[in-house]
Amino acid sequence: MDGRDLVRSVRTFGTVRGLRAARSAWRRHRTDAEGLPARGPERARVPGPVRDAEPLPGGGIVRFARSELRIMVAAGGAVFWGWDGARPDPSYALADEAPEPDSRAGLEPDKDGGWRVVSQRVTVEVSRHGAVEIRTPGGLVLRRDLPPRWWEPVGGGPARWVQRSQVPADARFFGLGGRAAGPRLREGTYRLWNTDPKGGFEPGDDPLYITMPVQLVVSDAGTHLAFHDNSWEGRITLREGEEGAGSGHDRPGTCEVRLDGGPLRCWVVAGTPARVLNGWAQLTGAPALPPSWALGPQHARWGFGSEEKVRRVVAGYRERGLPLSAVHLDIDHYDDHQVFTVDRQRFPDLPGMAKDLREDGVRLVSIVDPAVKAQPGNAVYDSGSSAGAFVRDGRGREVRGVVWPGDCVYPDFTDPKVRAWWGELYEERLAQGFSGVWHDMNEPVAFTPFGDMTLPRSARHALEGRGGDHREAHNVYGLAMARAGYEALRRLRPDERPFQFSRSGWAGMQRYGGTWSGDVSSTWPGLRASLALVLGLGLCGVPYSGPDVGGFDGSPSPELYLRWFQLGAYLPLFRTHAAIDAGRREPWEFGPEVLTHAKAALLERERLRPYFVTLAHLARLTGAPYVRPVWWGAPGDRLLRDCEDAFLLGDALLVAPVLERGADRRAVRLPRGRWYDTASGRAYDGPGQVLVDAPLSRIPVLARAGAVLAVQGEDGVELEVWAPAPGRRGGGLVVRDGGDGWGEAEVERYATRLSAGRVVVERMTDAGPVPVEGPARVRGLG
Repeated sequence: MDGRDLVRSVRTFGTVRGLRAARSAWRRHRTDAEGLPARGPERARVPGPVRDAEPLPGGGIVRFARSELRIMVAAGGAVFWGWDGARPDPSYALADEAPEPDSRAGLEPDKDGGWRVVSQRVTVEVSRHGAVEIRTPGGLVLRRDLPPRWWEPVGGGPARWVQRSQVPADARFFGLGGRAAGPRLREGTYRLWNTDPKGGFEPGDDPLYITMPVQLVVSDAGTHLAFHDNSWEGRITLREGEEGAGSGHDRPGTCEVRLDGGPLRCWVVAGTPARVLNGWAQLTGAPALPPSWALGPQHARWGFGSEEKVRRVVAGYRERGLPLSAVHLDIDHYDDHQVFTVDRQRFPDLPGMAKDLREDGVRLVSIVDPAVKAQPGNAVYDSGSSAGAFVRDGRGREVRGVVWPGDCVYPDFTDPKVRAWWGELYEERLAQGFSGVWHDMNEPVAFTPFGDMTLPRSARHALEGRGGDHREAHNVYGLAMARAGYEALRRLRPDERPFQFSRSGWAGMQRYGGTWSGDVSSTWPGLRASLALVLGLGLCGVPYSGPDVGGFDGSPSPELYLRWFQLGAYLPLFRTHAAIDAGRREPWEFGPEVLTHAKAALLERERLRPYFVTLAHLARLTGAPYVRPVWWGAPGDRLLRDCEDAFLLGDALLVAPVLERGADRRAVRLPRGRWYDTASGRAYDGPGQVLVDAPLSRIPVLARAGAVLAVQGEDGVELEVWAPAPGRRGGGLVVRDGGDGWGEAEVERYATRLSAGRVVVERMTDAGPVPVEGPARVRGLG
């Protein structure tokens, strides 16, 4: 660190905190110098030629001269392979134990000295030098993983490795967690290391808070998901392929995964997009079902300042007839930024305020940071220190970093005992009247003027009893914290579904809640990044997410704020939020015109609340995200695969947000079928591209012909039915709101058809179609 780093630290974090951060960064550097010896000379290794094989249920073990490969096709069709004895367990990603093997599949000899496993959904071929090829039942190649290479330190230590893969020339890459440059991931290198970008971010910034070695690959041959189950730091380099013209040869797309340690193992799930996400949810766990109030509009601010100001903001919503479901309190409600405390001067009766707001239909949600102020007399610190709950270095000393409260320590959430201890602290939050929590700064963050804002890589972690260091634990830290919070909320309030979302996480985090965009810049590129994050995370199995509407770290123009608000109204988590110095985000702060149009967006969100309830239940039952790319039902449509500025909300709606300044019309690419403009009723037939109006008052939303969805009517929930196209049928699924408990969801199935110019709607039951009970409104006939 030089003088410029020190000056930058002081400017960023303030004089005292900046000096502390600089000292902490130097301490971290020294700790790693002591705890992580240099790798020294390394020995390269490849599998070598095949020697023999051992059949096992669902697959077997193929032995090579210098390695061995375990292959298994699971009963659900997922494929696992692992090198050098790597097995599916232990894994932070998997929800339970690894799935049972498919007893009908087995290892058998293949051509040219290789081996293969044939199953109903995929065929796995292993070459005599260790390449692994995944094919469809029809023989089309989805993925070819070339023989890996390891570099092993001569003096001992973790081996780093590289796995290169090929995919069809027309393939498109998606996923890898929350990537601002997505949802389609173009040529480039993407780092696997959960990172606070030190301020607002835009599409060019990478990595961000959630990185996952999860690729979703879509090509003409089919769709597949590949997950390298390894939480170590690494990099993934992608390059799209190119098809040859005439008699020219195709250049395949390529993927190169490099990890600095840990097992080389991979899961592959193939099929339609819906089947792939369903299989992924079966592996990593069903998404947590949010309480129904969490599907309504929410408001947050870093810097409410006092109980009086919170009440004033809520009153502002009510006086203007604006729906509001929840208010989120940031770190400024804590006493000196210490977690699990309350500033009694500014919030003298927090439980009383929470009670009053709840009676008015508004819940309170609390921020929870993992960093604990390292100060004797701080009850949380004293309790955790006595329990040995905090991360330590190789010498057994507590690892410290500078965060908002000052010098802090960090719970080791990879220890089950620490998760239980931490979970008990949430009882204080519930006693204060909070109905949910959002986890922040849990990459984890330690302020520093240079390098990554995190803990020393040599810091020690329990890792469920296996032991290890922060190189392996870093990426799963937020996931393990989410597990601690979710399990605690379930235990403390067993009759209510927990509401929790987390800034950081890893594969499988959907089991414990959702996430949000983090500190996205208040710019038009930031708006575009917001959509990319929601789409990309949904394809990685995290269906509940959304951005800070208006951006976090700047002052959006009225137009930008409104367009962001209109987009947010169609995303799962609909929440305004901003930094303490970024201005306010209440709709009335941007003028009467913005207020009028924002109110329309809020009322439409409330009208669609029953539809969001249905999507939440379907996400839990099937793994399908609420927000889906437009190619979801037609992955073979190459033009749709390249469409990144619109999305499907469930099966029924296509939403085309306005992402450019000054636009009042925009092009929309339609999937096959008839689509109705929900504002004008005009019908368009796809596939193709159409130009639609996008006045400042609304963004284009189109409904699929034949769709049935639940909406809020004047007298309760009613069905909204969009007329099928002539000669076509339609339908939809509806799940009624059963409250915020754990009652089993009943999925209602509806079918629609045209008969003599009249739309017929029927509910489909095991006994056959029956007439619809309750109100149903038909649209699109005009």
